[in-house]
Amino acid sequence: MRDGNVPKRQYTDEFKIEAIRLSDSVGGHEAARRLGIPSATLSNWSRKRRPVDLPPVPETSSAQPLRRPVTELEAENSRLRKELADAKLDVEVLRKATAYFAKVSR
Repeated sequence: MRDGNVPKRQYTDEFKIEAIRLSDSVGGHEAARRLGIPSATLSNWSRKRRPVDLPPVPETSSAQPLRRPVTELEAENSRLRKELADAKLDVEVLRKATAYFAKVSR
């Protein structure tokens, strides 16, 4: 990747189908963010799922989008994001306090 080339990734059909299902339930950008794939890739899969490239995604009988339960990893990820935000806030407060006391001591 040093010379600007992005390695080509290959995904299984099962992964693509589940990714499309997730994008149908939570939205394309959110699904791409959760899965760590480009949103353009996911939208290409969604566009191509009707032809022969991918088997069609079975539709649910209800009109409501599918709700995926929060897994342990997603819950831990959320907890760690909050912890990181708190730590960043602490660092910012300490940085400002250090600058203040350095200015006062002169």
